[in-house]
Amino acid sequence: MKTNKEILSSILKTTQMGQIGIRSVLDTSMRPGLRKALESQLQEYDMIESEAHAIASQRGWDVPELDPSVRFMSEMMTRAKLAYGNADSKIADMMIQGNTRGMVKGLKNIHQWAQQDGQVSTLSQKLLDCETANIRQMQSFL
Repeated sequence: MKTNKEILSSILKTTQMGQIGIRSVLDTSMRPGLRKALESQLQEYDMIESEAHAIASQRGWDVPELDPSVRFMSEMMTRAKLAYGNADSKIADMMIQGNTRGMVKGLKNIHQWAQQDGQVSTLSQKLLDCETANIRQMQSFL
């Protein structure tokens, strides 16, 4: 069973992965509508990450963040995938895949969660809702 602290750490890492994924494509030439959608999603991830840090701080928890090597590998994979072809479609595809992984992880966490803390639970649901909306938003750019 997972603890509230472990769930919060997972939320933090998921938002960081989302931010890395988005930032790694923002220097790519893309349609203005896609760029605007990604920038909006980046802000959402940043807000959720800030809330996670605030909850951890309130409770005196030191929650592990994303490993720097994961950040580096993610950025390298993104650049390789965007090397050729329709960038908009590839970006949307990568974002949908990333959000889907985040949703699966979040749902598994919920099912393995022993005693849910109200604030952590609300933030977890907020992240799931965000990822669901992100997937829907990216579908039109495939």
